[in-house]
Amino acid sequence: MNILVGDRVKLKKPHPCGSKEWDVLRIGMDFRLRCCGCGHLVLVPRKLVEKNLRGLTRGGEEIPLSDIAQG
Repeated sequence: MNILVGDRVKLKKPHPCGSKEWDVLRIGMDFRLRCCGCGHLVLVPRKLVEKNLRGLTRGGEEIPLSDIAQG
């Protein structure tokens, strides 16, 4: 998966605040994500992010999921 720091990901399940969008702050084996709704920081394993990914925005532009999987 080609996810970069600064991207905004949309995940399957919402955060308790109701937002499904997260800013990517760090990548590696784990992703450091910041909730776009309340600003809460979480560390999520890469496998879970890739499994639950529903959308990606890079530089204000929506990236199709098929382009993300190709790298």
